[in-house]
Amino acid sequence: MTTPAPSAVPARRRVLPGVGLAAGVLGVAWLVHLALPAVPVLTGCVVLGIALGQVPAFRSALDGVLAPGLTLSAKRLLRIGVVLLGLKLSLVDVAGLGWATVLSVVGILVATFVVTWLLGRWARLPGDQPLLLAAGFSICGASAIGAMSAVTRDRGKDAATPVALVTLCGTAAIAVLPALGSALGLTPVQFGAWTGASVHDVGQVVATAQTAGASALAIAVVVKLTRVVMLAPVVAITSAVVRRGGGDAGTRPPLVPLFVLGFLAAVVLRTLVDLPEAVVTGADTVQTVLLGLALVGLGSSVRLERLARTGGRAVLVGLGSWVFVAGLSLLVVLALPLA
Repeated sequence: MTTPAPSAVPARRRVLPGVGLAAGVLGVAWLVHLALPAVPVLTGCVVLGIALGQVPAFRSALDGVLAPGLTLSAKRLLRIGVVLLGLKLSLVDVAGLGWATVLSVVGILVATFVVTWLLGRWARLPGDQPLLLAAGFSICGASAIGAMSAVTRDRGKDAATPVALVTLCGTAAIAVLPALGSALGLTPVQFGAWTGASVHDVGQVVATAQTAGASALAIAVVVKLTRVVMLAPVVAITSAVVRRGGGDAGTRPPLVPLFVLGFLAAVVLRTLVDLPEAVVTGADTVQTVLLGLALVGLGSSVRLERLARTGGRAVLVGLGSWVFVAGLSLLVVLALPLA
């Protein structure tokens, strides 16, 4: 009896092992979060995925039988998760910040994006790494990197190093920012705004801001989600630039990717319709599961020894971007009339 060729195996069966592994890692990350609430589920997924990728005995499986499912998780499931992320955003809440704060948040994002991209180009990082680092550090961490990589020419080949760096810096912020905020004498509202404007992943923002109380957490989440709103135009602009760059018409992304349209539709729905709390909570849980599976897939492709050999410049760019966004955000928050 001969073993069927990979192409002969039904697609569903080929993706099951990788998706199953990602689900198991997600379950472990969730248990860690329940035991240690300061560790966000999505951060745990990336860290555990990265750890899995460092075990030599697993590498042949990660690059072989598990690869189809992990790739599906890191690409298609991530896009669905990004769509559901839009249900967190009400434009009414964003407008409630006031135009000065909203424009300041957008200005910080744009400045961080440009500076990070320029640093990456100056450091001669390969491929789309400068663009992916810029998206991750300025918008919403690994989720933004995954969304951006979906419309770049390399289709995610350069995503592993940016995901690792944005996760490491965002995790460090959970410990560093509360200590600095206390030393600087920031009010809870100021600390929350600073956290929302400078920390990368939504879960990391929650873990950091909650240390200063409910008022800090409330403004941190709204400021952070204001940054997330910018994911749609940034990805759409990138897609348009990639299309304009030419190449095989069959490989070019659509002018506005379908998942970006879905994200915008979800934002409009949340803004215009008073959704039942059960629907919002359920969508949030599904979104966390999908993004968690995606981040396990992304994390498992990271090879730290390769990063150590060739990623020194990328590490410097990541650290430089983190210091820049934290410093600029702090200056802006201190200048704003926040209570």
